[in-house]
Amino acid sequence: MAARAGFVTGGCWCFDRNKTIAFWPEEDQSVSVHSVLTRGGGSACNFAIGQRRLDPAMPVATIGLVGDDEEGRFLIAECDRHGIDRAQLRVTTQARTHLTDAFCSERSGRRTHFFEEGTSALLTPAHFDFTATTGRVLHLGLPGIHRLMDVPCGSDANGWVTVLRAARQAGLRTNLELVTIDPDRLAKLARPCLPLLDTLVVNDYEIGALAGIDTVIDGVTDIAACLHAARVIMEQGAMSVLAVHYTMGAFALSRDGGLAQRGSVAIPPDLVAGANGAGDAFAAGFLRVMHDDGALDEALALGHAAAAASLRHIATTDGIETRERCLALAAEWGWR
Repeated sequence: MAARAGFVTGGCWCFDRNKTIAFWPEEDQSVSVHSVLTRGGGSACNFAIGQRRLDPAMPVATIGLVGDDEEGRFLIAECDRHGIDRAQLRVTTQARTHLTDAFCSERSGRRTHFFEEGTSALLTPAHFDFTATTGRVLHLGLPGIHRLMDVPCGSDANGWVTVLRAARQAGLRTNLELVTIDPDRLAKLARPCLPLLDTLVVNDYEIGALAGIDTVIDGVTDIAACLHAARVIMEQGAMSVLAVHYTMGAFALSRDGGLAQRGSVAIPPDLVAGANGAGDAFAAGFLRVMHDDGALDEALALGHAAAAASLRHIATTDGIETRERCLALAAEWGWR
């Protein structure tokens, strides 16, 4: 069998309605929507498109579930437009496509998501077939918003465990994408997956939730606490590399004790349209380098560069350019 190459993304495909608002209101207040932009979203979609934008020669396939509706057809067309193998992006008539309203505040640059689970509630381990895949890395997500994947599957704690085990048995490396949900629920779903992961790329909140450690206090990242939490989680899993990103920087730990740290890109504030998808962009850049067994510092640099480029657009992937162009923009803007 030929050497494996490329990525397989699995899990969340949703239809995003990206809405720009001046500020996030208090309850019972009103605020007008300045603009609406419809795009694909979800971890499987964002990572797949991000990889293809970083490197149009990189093979990318995907596994997921969409509805037999206008939104599902839009997502299928996005696969075709970006050259993503969609043989396992299945269509169902049993539910509408997963929908997300992503509100981006112009004042803070922060985003808030409201979603209708739709087809994500019907995704099961049975939808995942790795027998014919030639990809090297599985990027899987998102625990917490897929009803049937989140519950026990046979003797496994949940369907995510089942899928990760199947991917590893087929010869793929594995990575799990998380989402910001209640910390206890996040930990309950993700901890059983740790022994089946080759890499883990998370943000400052997620690493704290996994470890049961406060890592973000009054909106400020405690980097020392993040490092401590990362070491705790490294001991609980099989990951060869664990990366944690936050607004001002990121670090990566290796199984052999290595540590790389790097500040984020100092993108001019007037170029920032919103943070929607920036974490997915970081993961795409970081894992693009890891795919080729590159150095941790190089992986952090491309992760930050891709994330910074993505900040220029309200949609999750429109701002990402080629690997070379993202790194050139980072060099132009400078590093924190």
